[in-house]
Amino acid sequence: MIASDKIEQLIDRFQFLEAKMSSGAAGNDIAKLGKEYADLRPVVETVTAYKDLLAQIADAEAMLADPEMKELAEAELPDLKAALEASEHDVQLALLPKDAADGRPALLEIRPGTGGDEAGLFAADLLRMYQRYAEKQGWKFEILEESLSELGGVKEVVARVVGDGVFARLKYESGVHRVQRVPETESGGRIHTSAATVAVLPEAEDVDIEINANDLRIDTMRASGSGGQHVNTTDSAVRILHIPTGIIVVSSEKSQHRNREIAMQVLKTRLFDMERQRVDSQRSADRKSQVGSGDRSERIRTYNFPQGRLTDHRINLTLYSLGQVMQGDLDEIIDALQSDAQATMLAEMGA
Repeated sequence: MIASDKIEQLIDRFQFLEAKMSSGAAGNDIAKLGKEYADLRPVVETVTAYKDLLAQIADAEAMLADPEMKELAEAELPDLKAALEASEHDVQLALLPKDAADGRPALLEIRPGTGGDEAGLFAADLLRMYQRYAEKQGWKFEILEESLSELGGVKEVVARVVGDGVFARLKYESGVHRVQRVPETESGGRIHTSAATVAVLPEAEDVDIEINANDLRIDTMRASGSGGQHVNTTDSAVRILHIPTGIIVVSSEKSQHRNREIAMQVLKTRLFDMERQRVDSQRSADRKSQVGSGDRSERIRTYNFPQGRLTDHRINLTLYSLGQVMQGDLDEIIDALQSDAQATMLAEMGA
């Protein structure tokens, strides 16, 4: 049974927001209150449907005492109670604690792991996969920093992804992605295993992180890109060292001012992520599994090209649609990971 006091508090808050916004009293807080209202609306609709079912069941049970209505009530009650069970589950999911970062843009970082040139080529394949997924979702995908090998593989790439629910969907991609295939660089046709690491970080807001200017060392240097044609002839690239943590961020767009902005935003996001990881580790020390927020050195997925098979090791999900996945069809995997995370949270809450 759902706690009625929690439901009433939620409805009261929703009605308060609705009244304040419609009266024009929100003032400078209109954007903040509007977002909270929009987030609460689907939850309140789910809760309202649940309360309506409870009322219908109460009415039907009262009808059992009326000889003329008893037969009708007995016919309705099984369907109403079955619907109530599903509705209660929907409410439990709607009331689960939300990750405050779920609605934020994200920084996506991809780096090759073990496997030499093949690892870099696979990292480039993952980049294209996420670009296509972002396109399907209607998200904006902006590459902030990219370093490529002579073969076209990725040495390192940092991208910013903006859109509805970006971090909520992409956070499950953090970890080690392993590939098994015959590399383009292999003449003997042998299957090699290599890997790439993916990190997805919620973008920091100004209120999240305060950086002391004395903790920074900022250098400018000559920018260079892939191939000589992209080399900038001015000293526009910016390199920022955060002395307390040793984090180094480099941005090498053509504008030095823009580079400073990008580098500072990436630095804030990495520091914000470090703090989130620290808090989450403390909170989750006794948990067995942490889908989406666990150790990024963990192997999370294997892409087996000869068999067209993808396996996500966290939830033992195997799909034989690797070609579609590499074209950006990630929804089936991410939906399954979200459902598993929700089930784990419900179990931990004793729901």
